[in-house]
Amino acid sequence: MNSKGTLYLIPTTLGDNDPLEVLPLLVRKVIEETSIFIVENEKTARRFIKKIAPEKSQPSLELYALNKFTEASELPSFLSPCLNGINVGLLSEAGCPGVADPGADVVKIAHEKGIKVVPLVGPSSILMAIMSSGMNGQSFAFNGYLPIDKGERKAEIKRLERLSFEQNQSQIFIETPYRNNKMIEDLSTILDNNTAICVACDITLSTEFIKTQSANAWKKNKVDLHKRPTIFIIHKS
Repeated sequence: MNSKGTLYLIPTTLGDNDPLEVLPLLVRKVIEETSIFIVENEKTARRFIKKIAPEKSQPSLELYALNKFTEASELPSFLSPCLNGINVGLLSEAGCPGVADPGADVVKIAHEKGIKVVPLVGPSSILMAIMSSGMNGQSFAFNGYLPIDKGERKAEIKRLERLSFEQNQSQIFIETPYRNNKMIEDLSTILDNNTAICVACDITLSTEFIKTQSANAWKKNKVDLHKRPTIFIIHKS
Protein backbone atom coordinates (compact mmCIF):
# COMPACT_ATOMS: atom_id res chain seq x y z
CA MET A 1 0.00 0.00 0.00
CA ASN A 2 1.36 3.41 -0.96
CA SER A 3 2.10 5.88 1.81
CA LYS A 4 -0.08 8.96 1.76
CA GLY A 5 0.93 12.20 0.12
CA THR A 6 1.30 15.49 1.98
CA LEU A 7 -0.97 18.52 1.97
CA TYR A 8 1.29 21.58 1.73
CA LEU A 9 -0.16 24.90 2.87
CA ILE A 10 1.49 27.35 0.49
CA PRO A 11 1.51 31.08 1.33
CA THR A 12 1.38 33.70 -1.39
CA THR A 13 2.36 37.35 -1.51
CA LEU A 14 0.10 40.09 -0.15
CA GLY A 15 0.40 42.13 -3.34
CA ASP A 16 2.08 42.30 -6.72
CA ASN A 17 5.69 42.19 -5.56
CA ASP A 18 8.46 39.68 -6.27
CA PRO A 19 7.48 36.48 -4.40
CA LEU A 20 11.06 35.73 -3.36
CA GLU A 21 11.25 39.09 -1.57
CA VAL A 22 8.89 37.73 1.09
CA LEU A 23 8.78 33.93 0.58
CA PRO A 24 11.54 31.41 1.42
CA LEU A 25 13.10 29.19 -1.24
CA LEU A 26 11.29 26.15 0.19
CA VAL A 27 8.02 27.56 -1.18
CA ARG A 28 9.50 27.58 -4.69
CA LYS A 29 10.87 24.05 -4.22
CA VAL A 30 7.45 22.69 -3.16
CA ILE A 31 5.70 24.43 -6.07
CA GLU A 32 8.26 23.08 -8.53
CA GLU A 33 7.67 19.54 -7.25
CA THR A 34 3.85 19.74 -7.03
CA SER A 35 1.35 19.61 -9.88
CA ILE A 36 -1.98 19.41 -8.05
CA PHE A 37 -3.24 22.53 -6.27
CA ILE A 38 -6.39 23.60 -4.45
CA VAL A 39 -6.89 27.32 -5.24
CA GLU A 40 -9.39 30.13 -4.81
CA ASN A 41 -9.00 31.52 -8.32
CA GLU A 42 -7.41 29.57 -11.18
CA LYS A 43 -6.20 32.60 -13.13
CA THR A 44 -4.37 34.27 -10.24
CA ALA A 45 -3.04 30.91 -9.01
CA ARG A 46 -1.52 30.17 -12.43
CA ARG A 47 0.01 33.65 -12.51
CA PHE A 48 1.57 33.16 -9.08
CA ILE A 49 2.91 29.70 -9.92
CA LYS A 50 4.42 31.03 -13.15
CA LYS A 51 6.02 33.93 -11.32
CA ILE A 52 7.65 31.76 -8.67
CA ALA A 53 8.47 28.77 -10.93
CA PRO A 54 8.64 30.07 -14.53
CA GLU A 55 9.99 26.78 -15.91
CA LYS A 56 7.04 24.77 -14.62
CA SER A 57 4.70 23.40 -17.31
CA GLN A 58 1.32 25.14 -17.01
CA PRO A 59 -0.58 22.42 -18.96
CA SER A 60 0.60 19.85 -16.41
CA LEU A 61 -1.17 21.64 -13.57
CA GLU A 62 -4.34 20.16 -12.08
CA LEU A 63 -6.30 22.82 -10.19
CA TYR A 64 -9.34 22.41 -7.92
CA ALA A 65 -11.38 25.55 -7.21
CA LEU A 66 -12.15 26.30 -3.57
CA ASN A 67 -14.35 29.38 -3.20
CA LYS A 68 -17.86 30.43 -2.15
CA PHE A 69 -19.35 28.42 -5.02
CA THR A 70 -17.67 25.15 -4.02
CA GLU A 71 -19.99 22.55 -2.50
CA ALA A 72 -18.80 21.07 0.80
CA SER A 73 -19.42 17.61 -0.64
CA GLU A 74 -16.68 18.24 -3.24
CA LEU A 75 -13.89 18.89 -0.75
CA PRO A 76 -12.94 15.30 0.17
CA SER A 77 -12.30 14.50 -3.51
CA PHE A 78 -9.70 17.30 -3.67
CA LEU A 79 -7.55 15.21 -1.32
CA SER A 80 -7.94 11.92 -3.20
CA PRO A 81 -4.44 12.30 -4.74
CA CYS A 82 -2.96 12.37 -1.21
CA LEU A 83 -4.61 9.04 -0.46
CA ASN A 84 -2.75 7.68 -3.51
CA GLY A 85 0.63 8.97 -2.37
CA ILE A 86 0.63 12.24 -4.35
CA ASN A 87 1.33 15.62 -2.73
CA VAL A 88 -1.23 18.45 -3.02
CA GLY A 89 -0.68 22.17 -2.50
CA LEU A 90 -3.28 24.49 -0.95
CA LEU A 91 -2.88 28.09 -2.19
CA SER A 92 -4.55 31.20 -0.77
CA GLU A 93 -5.34 34.28 -2.86
CA ALA A 94 -3.18 36.33 -0.51
CA GLY A 95 -1.16 35.42 2.55
CA CYS A 96 -1.52 32.18 4.47
CA PRO A 97 -4.01 29.40 3.65
CA GLY A 98 -6.51 28.55 6.37
CA VAL A 99 -6.28 31.94 8.10
CA ALA A 100 -9.33 34.07 7.30
CA ASP A 101 -9.56 31.75 4.33
CA PRO A 102 -11.82 28.87 3.15
CA GLY A 103 -8.82 26.53 3.08
CA ALA A 104 -9.37 25.61 6.74
CA ASP A 105 -12.17 23.23 5.69
CA VAL A 106 -9.76 21.24 3.50
CA VAL A 107 -7.15 21.11 6.27
CA LYS A 108 -9.77 19.72 8.68
CA ILE A 109 -10.61 16.91 6.25
CA ALA A 110 -6.91 16.16 5.78
CA HIS A 111 -6.55 15.59 9.52
CA GLU A 112 -9.63 13.38 9.54
CA LYS A 113 -8.14 11.25 6.75
CA GLY A 114 -4.72 10.97 8.39
CA ILE A 115 -3.01 13.09 5.73
CA LYS A 116 0.13 14.92 6.85
CA VAL A 117 -0.32 18.71 6.83
CA VAL A 118 2.77 20.90 6.36
CA PRO A 119 2.44 24.70 6.71
CA LEU A 120 5.09 26.69 4.84
CA VAL A 121 6.44 30.03 6.04
CA GLY A 122 4.98 33.17 4.47
CA PRO A 123 3.40 36.55 5.21
CA SER A 124 0.21 36.77 7.27
CA SER A 125 -1.19 40.30 7.20
CA ILE A 126 -3.00 39.65 10.51
CA LEU A 127 0.14 38.61 12.39
CA MET A 128 2.32 41.26 10.74
CA ALA A 129 -0.20 43.93 11.70
CA ILE A 130 -0.31 42.89 15.37
CA MET A 131 3.51 42.61 15.38
CA SER A 132 3.87 46.20 14.23
CA SER A 133 0.96 47.74 16.15
CA GLY A 134 2.50 48.07 19.60
CA MET A 135 -0.67 46.48 20.98
CA ASN A 136 -1.14 43.28 22.97
CA GLY A 137 0.57 40.45 21.11
CA GLN A 138 -0.17 38.11 24.05
CA SER A 139 -3.95 38.33 23.66
CA PHE A 140 -5.73 39.34 20.47
CA ALA A 141 -8.73 38.27 18.40
CA PHE A 142 -9.46 38.40 14.68
CA ASN A 143 -13.10 39.32 14.04
CA GLY A 144 -13.31 39.27 10.23
CA TYR A 145 -15.71 41.82 8.73
CA LEU A 146 -17.91 44.10 10.84
CA PRO A 147 -21.63 44.55 10.03
CA ILE A 148 -22.52 46.83 7.12
CA ASP A 149 -25.68 48.24 8.73
CA LYS A 150 -24.82 51.57 10.36
CA GLY A 151 -26.51 50.84 13.70
CA GLU A 152 -25.20 47.30 13.94
CA ARG A 153 -21.70 48.44 13.04
CA LYS A 154 -21.66 51.11 15.74
CA ALA A 155 -22.87 48.60 18.34
CA GLU A 156 -20.20 46.08 17.29
CA ILE A 157 -17.40 48.66 17.40
CA LYS A 158 -18.43 49.66 20.93
CA ARG A 159 -18.70 45.97 21.93
CA LEU A 160 -15.18 45.27 20.68
CA GLU A 161 -13.86 48.36 22.45
CA ARG A 162 -15.46 47.20 25.71
CA LEU A 163 -14.09 43.67 25.23
CA SER A 164 -10.63 45.09 24.59
CA PHE A 165 -10.74 47.06 27.84
CA GLU A 166 -12.23 44.29 30.00
CA GLN A 167 -9.89 41.54 28.76
CA ASN A 168 -6.85 43.64 27.77
CA GLN A 169 -7.26 42.06 24.33
CA SER A 170 -6.46 43.74 21.01
CA GLN A 171 -9.34 43.45 18.52
CA ILE A 172 -8.47 42.93 14.83
CA PHE A 173 -10.81 43.23 11.84
CA ILE A 174 -10.92 44.03 8.13
CA GLU A 175 -13.15 45.88 5.69
CA THR A 176 -13.93 45.67 1.99
CA PRO A 177 -11.11 47.86 0.57
CA TYR A 178 -13.38 50.43 -1.09
CA ARG A 179 -15.01 51.11 2.32
CA ASN A 180 -11.75 51.55 4.23
CA ASN A 181 -11.96 55.35 4.43
CA LYS A 182 -15.45 55.14 5.91
CA MET A 183 -14.18 52.58 8.43
CA ILE A 184 -11.41 54.79 9.81
CA GLU A 185 -13.89 57.69 9.91
CA ASP A 186 -16.37 55.57 11.88
CA LEU A 187 -13.71 54.29 14.28
CA SER A 188 -12.34 57.75 15.03
CA THR A 189 -15.81 59.12 15.82
CA ILE A 190 -17.41 56.12 17.58
CA LEU A 191 -14.50 55.05 19.81
CA ASP A 192 -13.44 56.95 22.93
CA ASN A 193 -10.86 59.64 22.17
CA ASN A 194 -8.04 57.77 23.94
CA THR A 195 -8.70 54.35 22.38
CA ALA A 196 -5.75 53.30 20.21
CA ILE A 197 -6.34 52.47 16.54
CA CYS A 198 -3.73 50.78 14.36
CA VAL A 199 -4.04 50.99 10.59
CA ALA A 200 -1.78 48.53 8.75
CA CYS A 201 -2.08 49.00 4.99
CA ASP A 202 -0.32 47.45 1.96
CA ILE A 203 1.81 45.26 4.21
CA THR A 204 5.12 44.13 2.56
CA LEU A 205 4.53 46.43 -0.45
CA SER A 206 6.47 49.57 -1.38
CA THR A 207 3.40 51.62 -0.39
CA GLU A 208 3.23 50.05 3.10
CA PHE A 209 1.70 52.30 5.76
CA ILE A 210 1.46 51.26 9.43
CA LYS A 211 0.48 53.71 12.15
CA THR A 212 -0.97 53.47 15.67
CA GLN A 213 -2.47 56.50 17.36
CA SER A 214 -5.52 57.52 19.37
CA ALA A 215 -8.98 57.87 17.88
CA ASN A 216 -8.72 61.59 18.56
CA ALA A 217 -5.44 61.83 16.62
CA TRP A 218 -6.97 59.96 13.66
CA LYS A 219 -9.67 62.65 13.45
CA LYS A 220 -6.95 65.20 12.74
CA ASN A 221 -4.61 63.07 10.59
CA LYS A 222 -6.36 61.77 7.50
CA VAL A 223 -4.99 58.96 5.32
CA ASP A 224 -6.34 57.64 2.01
CA LEU A 225 -6.96 53.88 2.34
CA HIS A 226 -9.32 53.56 -0.64
CA LYS A 227 -9.01 50.13 -2.31
CA ARG A 228 -5.84 49.31 -0.35
CA PRO A 229 -5.75 46.04 1.65
CA THR A 230 -5.90 47.13 5.28
CA ILE A 231 -5.95 45.58 8.74
CA PHE A 232 -7.58 47.56 11.57
CA ILE A 233 -6.77 46.95 15.25
CA ILE A 234 -8.23 48.69 18.28
CA HIS A 235 -7.21 48.58 21.94
CA LYS A 236 -8.64 50.50 24.88
CA SER A 237 -6.39 50.66 27.95
